[in-house]
Amino acid sequence: MKKTLIIATRTGSLAIVQTQIVVAAIQKLFPALDIRIKKIASEGDKDHRTTLWELKETGFFTSILEDALLAKEADIAVHSYKDLPTAIRDGLTIGAVLDRKFPEDCLVTASLIKSLDELPKEAIVGTSSLRRTVQLKRLRNDLQCVPIRGNVTTRLKKLEQGDFDAIVLARAGLERLGLGDKASIIFDPTKFIPSPAQGALAVEVRADNSETKEIVSKLDDKDSRITTTAERQVFSALGCGCHAPAGVFAQVDGSKITISACFSDPAGQNFSHATISGPINDSAKLAQTIADKLRQKSG
Repeated sequence: MKKTLIIATRTGSLAIVQTQIVVAAIQKLFPALDIRIKKIASEGDKDHRTTLWELKETGFFTSILEDALLAKEADIAVHSYKDLPTAIRDGLTIGAVLDRKFPEDCLVTASLIKSLDELPKEAIVGTSSLRRTVQLKRLRNDLQCVPIRGNVTTRLKKLEQGDFDAIVLARAGLERLGLGDKASIIFDPTKFIPSPAQGALAVEVRADNSETKEIVSKLDDKDSRITTTAERQVFSALGCGCHAPAGVFAQVDGSKITISACFSDPAGQNFSHATISGPINDSAKLAQTIADKLRQKSG
């Protein structure tokens, strides 16, 4: 077995924490392995001005890590799986999807509240996502959803400064940073639909690196692999970009999988929601079926 493993990661505090989760999991299984972390700033880490839905290219947060893999400057890359385009680059593969926790979105306020009704009229809510904006406006049409960029800490600081009445974040990020108690409201992911693979960590490797693939495969969680694959298949079937106002969430219960998804135009005028269940072995077929239903409903 190789002696050294180089892991590529983004430079932000959350990315480092997530990489450390992967490092700890590998070291538990392979204690003799020397693991080194290679920090690389992505375009998403450098550009804090462009709103995410205005981006034309894919892989805004991930492509530079993949470049390092393909150049053999790193052996694996750790990603928030929701950031990866549904089409994996040639020469690369997802070696493991770690046990997914906290797939939900949550609302964060300066002072804890129990309901959206407690927000003031025309409250200003910071969110970098059209998907979240559309779903928030369906819950309370008066909310003023305003773009917000920056890492979790930066966004929380803007909230504390009074720039926003509330912000919406992925629960997983807060929990991994030890800030889970900041969440006022945790949305039901079957009703307020998250991004595909939200909350999951993906470990990407070169497809021809059999030794590293063997190491990484030990981290793969079967149910998390099944659900995130189904969610990404729905998005691929919809043919929309990763910043589109669409979401999907899948759950496994025994031999059955249930997929909930939503799809909308950017203005939220043609919003559709659907749920489908069936055998896990039919996941790909179910993903295509629900995508077709969403398109039909939304027109």
